[in-house]
Amino acid sequence: MATTGNSIGRWVSVLYRYGQSFLDRELKMYSISSGQYIFLIILLKRDGMRQEELSRVLNIDKATTARAVKKLEAAGYVRRTTDPRDKRARVVYVTNKAVNIQPVLEEISDKWTDMVTSGFTEEEKKMVIDLMKRLSINAASVVKD
Repeated sequence: MATTGNSIGRWVSVLYRYGQSFLDRELKMYSISSGQYIFLIILLKRDGMRQEELSRVLNIDKATTARAVKKLEAAGYVRRTTDPRDKRARVVYVTNKAVNIQPVLEEISDKWTDMVTSGFTEEEKKMVIDLMKRLSINAASVVKD
């Protein structure tokens, strides 16, 4: 049995909190917080998603998604339209403003990865990412059950 110091959850949580603080600091000048960052990243990869699908992809509740998208819309990074196939649904599209900062967002992500893997070999970096992916897959299967 893992003690608190050896708990995967503890270290994932620590890394997450530091990452959120880093993102908040780096994104402040763009009027984006760490809470909106992941939504914008996904939308830049899959423009034109229904808001409900965005919630499902990120495994985040609909209310949190609605708040994040509303903030991104107010900042001019996304626009929402009514889905013509389902008038109750909203489709979210990125704006040129979002597309223009995509390289900055990628640079911030790379910078964080480089910082937290400082002193790692390329093999160790790849191993960490592979292990984190496996942990995430295992966690998803536990939650689904």
